[in-house]
Amino acid sequence: MLSRGSGRYAPSPSGDLHLGNLRTAVLAWAIARADGRGFALRLEDLDRVKEGAAERQLEDLAAIGLDWQEPVLVQSQRIPAHLQAVDRLRERDLVYECFCTRREIREEIEASGGAPHGAPGAYPGTCRDLTPAQRDARRAERPAALRLRAQTDSATVRVRLLGEHTAAGDDFVLVRNDGRPAYNLAVVVDDAHQGVDQVVRGDDLLSSAPRQAHLAQLLGLPEPQWIHVPLVLNPDGDRLAKRDGAIALGELRDAGVSLADLRGLGVGPGEAMGWIGASLGLGDGIRTASDVLERFDEVRLDQGPWILDPPRRAAETG
Repeated sequence: MLSRGSGRYAPSPSGDLHLGNLRTAVLAWAIARADGRGFALRLEDLDRVKEGAAERQLEDLAAIGLDWQEPVLVQSQRIPAHLQAVDRLRERDLVYECFCTRREIREEIEASGGAPHGAPGAYPGTCRDLTPAQRDARRAERPAALRLRAQTDSATVRVRLLGEHTAAGDDFVLVRNDGRPAYNLAVVVDDAHQGVDQVVRGDDLLSSAPRQAHLAQLLGLPEPQWIHVPLVLNPDGDRLAKRDGAIALGELRDAGVSLADLRGLGVGPGEAMGWIGASLGLGDGIRTASDVLERFDEVRLDQGPWILDPPRRAAETG
């Protein structure tokens, strides 16, 4: 474990990082460094992984000037630690088997007129109190996922720059029915392992913060400081995505774009950082992450989304 507090960036190596991902990474790095924290990197590879994506992501992060503590943590190498945390919860009867499919959950929520406590997408509790005989019968049908037996109807976290955020309690999945740890479990366990006490990420993950804070409390782990930043949207108001094949800047209207795509158009990391710096209200002349840190002013950070619409270049039209 690290000897001091740390920020972190934790991409999933499912594709190349687009400019929205890079902007969040720069913000996570700059806020951590401005606060005097270390900075850790983690590859969250428990889901789909694209060959070569992890290496390209590290190259792109270095190209824009980020540095981090070694070694980079690879999440799939931590599965035994994730499952040990589940065992600790199971000893306190805080885990139960769930045999529901996504379709069954959706249908039950619709039939009941909504999820418990009015929480969109929250698990309705179908398997929470099955008898031993009922569990045996369901095991014969399909393998079980493991869910947290939440101990609260709601959880509140304090989000830096935004204030308090409250979400309904939820029996979320800890281990999927294929035996692999789920996102909320893995990030809580791994953040504590890496000494992460500050989490900066997109505001699309804001709803996860109360769940993860509750889980950390149950595991006796420290709760980090939460900072959720606006997403990057295309001019149509859609979020950027890790989509392959964005071969022209004009296609940013429909897809995310990576540094590799930009290099093919003669646009280097420095110019990409210029766009990111401008989106943060830092003016002209930003070429590296260090330039961002020199000018960074959290108070001036725009809380609205960044609409990414770079100027068209001659390379687009040939």
